[in-house]
Amino acid sequence: MTLTRQILVAMLLAVVLGSVAQYVLALPVLPGFLRYLLQDIFGEGLVVIGGQIFLASLKLLVVPLVFVSLVCGVCQVDDAGSLGRMSLKTLVLYLATTALAISLALFLGAIWQPGTGVKMQMDGAYAPPEPMPLRDVLIDIFPVNPVAAMAEGNMLQVIVFALLIGVAISRSGEAGQRLGQHFRDWDSVLMRLVGMLMKVAPYGVFCLMYSLFARQGLGTVNDLLLYMLTVTVALAVQGFVVYPLLLQFLARLPPLPFLRKIRPVQLFAFSTATSTATIPLTLDAVENRLGVDNRVASFVIPLGATVNMDGTAIMQGVATVFIAQAYGLPLDMNDYLMVVLTATMASIGTAGVPGVGLITLAMVLQQVNLPMEGIALIIGVDRLLDMMRTAINVTGDAVVAVIVARSEQALDLALYSKSHTDF
Repeated sequence: MTLTRQILVAMLLAVVLGSVAQYVLALPVLPGFLRYLLQDIFGEGLVVIGGQIFLASLKLLVVPLVFVSLVCGVCQVDDAGSLGRMSLKTLVLYLATTALAISLALFLGAIWQPGTGVKMQMDGAYAPPEPMPLRDVLIDIFPVNPVAAMAEGNMLQVIVFALLIGVAISRSGEAGQRLGQHFRDWDSVLMRLVGMLMKVAPYGVFCLMYSLFARQGLGTVNDLLLYMLTVTVALAVQGFVVYPLLLQFLARLPPLPFLRKIRPVQLFAFSTATSTATIPLTLDAVENRLGVDNRVASFVIPLGATVNMDGTAIMQGVATVFIAQAYGLPLDMNDYLMVVLTATMASIGTAGVPGVGLITLAMVLQQVNLPMEGIALIIGVDRLLDMMRTAINVTGDAVVAVIVARSEQALDLALYSKSHTDF
């Protein structure tokens, strides 16, 4: 059975068993020993331990893999102008896809009106963390202590440090060549470790998904079904219509090979709900399945996992319209344009801040004078939607990597089109 099917089977099995376990545990006549077995031993014990160990193992790889891979990619670039050109293309594409995503979300929200007739009833006000000022974000990109940046997982600082090291290696002659080969050896070892972890991925996915549905279930879905449906459709259009069109017209590539080879990455991102933990698998798929050169993939993918939030932007767009409709506060065209601009710029301006999706949503609501307390209503289903939008986020990262690589003549067209049976 292929990796894609194994992960998919694990997810479906976890959803069914987790939902059944939640229902059984809610029975008032459940014997004590059975409740102890299902809840304490299995639900809160073995499954949680397995899922968290698997997730921690992947996060363990993120910083060394991003650093080593990016150094390897940059030290192979002899022309500094080529690096600058590639960086500009990447940022422009990330901003453009984010703007397209939130525009699509606002359009569907205005057409379907998911918040009409909804009565906002909240237990308490939502108080988002204070967003970091843009000036401080720009200053914070440059590390004072690179070791501390790696220890804290500050990806933007790690990326900047890796870029500087890579450029220095490329300009250090024979010593740089020796050190560059050393980094390439480390890159091979780390990618092999990624392959080893992928062999146990279905078990880790099962543990993570089971824990979620055994704890939360599907009870909150019915309350906000139209809101969730609107977000889901917008995500699907972005992932399976907008991205393929971008590949077709900007890169002149058929989208079907891309969609087929990116599926394991999407499923894994869905189950973990974290773009950062998915970086190792995304890099492996983009380089070894889609044919993107390491010097492009090692820069575009880590940067995208940090600043590219197409799926999150879609959630913010639909949530903004939903809250406005629920409170009976109309939005005009200027408000819509302000939402697009704020959410697009916030995708970079709040990079690296915990809870970034809800923070940027609070910023958007504040910008168009909507009550931030409305966030409290959608928090109940945000975990499920977070899984879906993370899958779109990593797909957008891979699309931009392919487009940039194609424009830089750094894409193996034969490998891109080649069929892989293990996916």
